[in-house]
Amino acid sequence: MTDNQLEGTNGQEALALNYSDTSNGLLGRLRIRFSLVFTIFGYLVFLLGARPGIFGLDRSRVIGFVQIAVFLIGLAIMSIGSYLTLKAFWPAGSTSLLADFGSRFISTGYVICIFTALADVFGLGSHPLPNVFFGPYQARGVEAGMIIIGIGLLMSIRYQRK
Repeated sequence: MTDNQLEGTNGQEALALNYSDTSNGLLGRLRIRFSLVFTIFGYLVFLLGARPGIFGLDRSRVIGFVQIAVFLIGLAIMSIGSYLTLKAFWPAGSTSLLADFGSRFISTGYVICIFTALADVFGLGSHPLPNVFFGPYQARGVEAGMIIIGIGLLMSIRYQRK
């Protein structure tokens, strides 16, 4: 919508018209598609770390350091891809305060996932460093971090105003 079209409206109507304008065009669709493919790739990397048996790569009964690192990398790729997907629905340069808090929730949730999953590596876990083991308390910490990431993603959604 151009400035000439907005001359007959007051400021609030112009803001409402700008807010409801979702015509991102071809570039916006490509951003959304790329972000979704990035998210799916992250999910596959996450699955490779969390359940390597799905890909025929399971070699032990426990989840060790390499698996933890791989599923954390997959979780990072998924989080970034999901954030970019939701960010593509916002007009360029404008997000709400709630969406800004959502991005911080996503980052905080991921940091919680890293520190709880790698507690043994940092010396905070119950197993010494050569025997890194992903235990039940670490799993609960990663679940809590993922819940916080999910809340952040919900906060980043562009809700329509009535």
